[in-house]
Amino acid sequence: MLNAPRTPARRRTLAGILLLAVVAGTSACAPTIGVPVADDAADPKCAEVVLAVPDMLGDLPKVKTDSQATAAWGASGAAVTLRCGVTPPEPTTTGCQGVPSAAGSVDWIVADDGKGTWTFVTYGRDPAVEVQIPPSVSSDHSSSFVSDLNRAVSKVEQTRYCM
Repeated sequence: MLNAPRTPARRRTLAGILLLAVVAGTSACAPTIGVPVADDAADPKCAEVVLAVPDMLGDLPKVKTDSQATAAWGASGAAVTLRCGVTPPEPTTTGCQGVPSAAGSVDWIVADDGKGTWTFVTYGRDPAVEVQIPPSVSSDHSSSFVSDLNRAVSKVEQTRYCM
């Protein structure tokens, strides 16, 4: 095979093998973030949401996740995570706020666990989307980048609004 003529078909085959080697080599270095799957992650609307999330969230790059209907930005141990298909929250006025963006306003219920982790859950949308911001991110980033997710979560129709 070493002395085989370099035909166009052979050159394409070699180029394909090299491309696969490069892709395999670079994807092996990319971190995968573990994100628990939500109960209703198989809802088709979740696929629409995840396909519409941005490649960057603020200055955090999107990284791979290991579960259906999830997304993450940042680095292992310091990643903002998104899960679609969480249980929609009950009506409340506590922590419910509209977050405006160029893509429109989205109502989120915002909670702090007291240890620095912020959780945002869409209000009035079924399935609901949950975003968690760990202390390693919230300590030096504003949570205002949540508005960058409005276009994606708007793929799920809003039926109720914050009061």
